[in-house]
Amino acid sequence: MSDQPNILFIQVDQLTIDVLAAYGNAVAKTPNLDALAERGVVFENAYCNYPLCAPSRFSMATGLLASKVGGYDNASELPASMPTYAHYMRALGYRTCLSGKMHFVGPDQLHGFERRLTTDIYPGDFAWTADWSKLEFEGATDVRMLTTSGICARSVQIDYDEDVTHKAVQEIYDCARDPEGRPFFLQVSWTHPHDPYLCLQKHWDLYADADIPAPRIPMPGDNENDPHSLRLLRQHSLADADISPEIVQRARHAYCGTVSYIDDSMGIVLDALRESGQAENTVIVFCSDHGEMLGERGSWLKKTFFEPATRVPLIICAPGHLKPGRCDTLCSLVDLLPTFASFGSDGAWDGAVEPLDGADLVPIAGGEDADRAVYGELLCEGILAPIFMIRRGRYKFITSTGDPDMLFNVIADPDEQNNLVADEAHAGRIAVLRAEAQELWDNDALIEDIVRSQKRRLLIRKAHLQGEAPEWDFDAGGEDDGRWFRGKGNYNDWAFDYLPPAGMRPAPRDS
Repeated sequence: MSDQPNILFIQVDQLTIDVLAAYGNAVAKTPNLDALAERGVVFENAYCNYPLCAPSRFSMATGLLASKVGGYDNASELPASMPTYAHYMRALGYRTCLSGKMHFVGPDQLHGFERRLTTDIYPGDFAWTADWSKLEFEGATDVRMLTTSGICARSVQIDYDEDVTHKAVQEIYDCARDPEGRPFFLQVSWTHPHDPYLCLQKHWDLYADADIPAPRIPMPGDNENDPHSLRLLRQHSLADADISPEIVQRARHAYCGTVSYIDDSMGIVLDALRESGQAENTVIVFCSDHGEMLGERGSWLKKTFFEPATRVPLIICAPGHLKPGRCDTLCSLVDLLPTFASFGSDGAWDGAVEPLDGADLVPIAGGEDADRAVYGELLCEGILAPIFMIRRGRYKFITSTGDPDMLFNVIADPDEQNNLVADEAHAGRIAVLRAEAQELWDNDALIEDIVRSQKRRLLIRKAHLQGEAPEWDFDAGGEDDGRWFRGKGNYNDWAFDYLPPAGMRPAPRDS
């Protein structure tokens, strides 16, 4: 299968379409991403299946909803026995390699990749296990994500992404010189623009005269807000915080700066692809693992099914395989595995070992009519019971036994201001969607399994704190010097320990 295309899978973390020109929101300056969108297919209605890092990536990697693989929270273990797209692509003859974050938890830190070029940036153990028996979550990002936002000279996340870029570029050149001539499947996964909202001076300066809009939707009052959103605000210390418009604007400014940083990094990788002579035979897939609220409704980060956090950018540039254009068919990240395998087999792949929740996007991007729905789950900390989402047609339905249902017409009401659940005109539609959710998810059995999983992992975590703990973190060739947060400290203390610009540092003391 010498005519198999290479596949370069570029993934970013926590990127909202609300700042991207490719999605009609020309806020962030992203010339490389804009050029990729011009050459590729822009999927206008792509969703993550779980608006949180690790579970989203588990569902994406396996082509299955996170609940089916035990991906309940950011400390869930992806079983080594579960095939991922790396396994499937390797079985098709691909050289599989990962540079960057994947947030694998557990002893298996490869999951089908022949090589990992970097360590990971988040804990590989059970440090972040959710605990429904507690009201608070000790690992939650706090209000400092806003109050410390702005310019930095360096941060641990920038250190990490620089390493990701450098090693990805070297891998691309190494692939071009591979004597075996195998096609490559290379995933390049940066941690930006994930909070903290800190960017370099040169990327901050790109927006010195830019009109960065304020959030469209202010924080609702407690009586107008939904219960889950209220819990999230309290979890992140935002419910009663005095956050001025200037602080919000600074955080959004810095966020755009980090988006431009990622665009620059992507340009470096794409330059290597061209200079190595592999661009014409390489499919490029770009996506984010989930979105970012970015101040809408007074909320930040993710863990909600509102559009800014759940709808994600997805662009596929496949010279000779797909004509450039736009696709408005509903799709989600579970579709990536069968799509990768389709490119690797010229559309003839039938090697799934079990029914997948995703489908091949190649015929859909080519114009094939498809009446599809997308599904989302939220099973982590900060909830009273599993929360499920169904997007079908123009409607998004959110249901839980712990919170009131919500229904939005996201076409007529893109900011999801008008909950239609009490509108008698939609009673029939709600009944159908509720029945669909009940058929798809066994709520009571899922709760039982989630709580059991939490108790198991919390006990193992407690045991590992006694004596010498096992090392599950991936060490890339003995180069891990411990700078990356690997569950050995508090997330916030690590994330906000950054190097300020020279002009903002304290003057050195006289000796």
